[in-house]
Amino acid sequence: PPPPPPPDQTGGTPASVATCYRHPDRPTRLSCSSCGRPICVDCTNPAAVGQKCPECAAPRGRSRIITAAEVRQGTTGVGGAPVTRAILGVTIAIGVIGFVLPGLWNQIARALIDNVQLVERGEIWRTVGAALLHSPRSLFHIGFNMYALYAFGPQMERRFGSVPFLLFYVASAAAGGLGFQVVRETGQALGASGAIFGLFGGYVMSAYLSRHTAAGQAGLRQLMPLLLINLALPIFVPSIAWEAHVGGLLAGALMMAAWRALDDGAGVEATRRVRARRSLIAGGVLVVCLGLLLVV
Repeated sequence: PPPPPPPDQTGGTPASVATCYRHPDRPTRLSCSSCGRPICVDCTNPAAVGQKCPECAAPRGRSRIITAAEVRQGTTGVGGAPVTRAILGVTIAIGVIGFVLPGLWNQIARALIDNVQLVERGEIWRTVGAALLHSPRSLFHIGFNMYALYAFGPQMERRFGSVPFLLFYVASAAAGGLGFQVVRETGQALGASGAIFGLFGGYVMSAYLSRHTAAGQAGLRQLMPLLLINLALPIFVPSIAWEAHVGGLLAGALMMAAWRALDDGAGVEATRRVRARRSLIAGGVLVVCLGLLLVV
């Protein structure tokens, strides 16, 4: 065999072996498949063909690398759902005020609580504003509604978009207020139950439309008992405004049926068009409910 190449002037490294362009003290026989520069093991980035140096592997233009931690953060809990997070924060904050500053809570309630007589006079915003209020010093009331929002809201918002989800939530609250206004002659109501039942209605309708699939059947099995229990609660707790539950439920199911009829399409532009149509549908239901409140 031929003799080994002579050592270079700096040590025992053969003169014919290249060194990493970023780490001159590391001999290597690897090179970047794009620019050809020698790279060591720590500087290699796997590519479709061969390996690349850090510079050639860096993202170009607006693209960026998304880590696994970022993916988990955006798909779990309230990650990627800013509207749900905001509604939770504002509603819980008002609930805390009811515990620690009842005088301030009373002032907020006077401006937002759903009151049949006041709504008849044109204060229709109360049917939506009441969704931010819950019975003062009642952990069960606010706890159940906010848990339901946390469980159902983020997934729906991530799937259909933040603006359509916000309009869906507000329209469900308005539909619940409309149901309360139509049935009751006097009285007051507060709580996010109308909006929450709108989410229930949306999920049940989505599962029903997918009933021929395993996921749809599983969704119906999980949601129907929960829905029936909540619809039966007014029998045992007469103070519950069941009219708001039914109104929100029907509106949520109607909007979801219309949403699911839209073709999601492919690509960014198609997604934007579909989300705009969903916003128009939910916004239309909201306008209709508020308009009916002015004439009933």
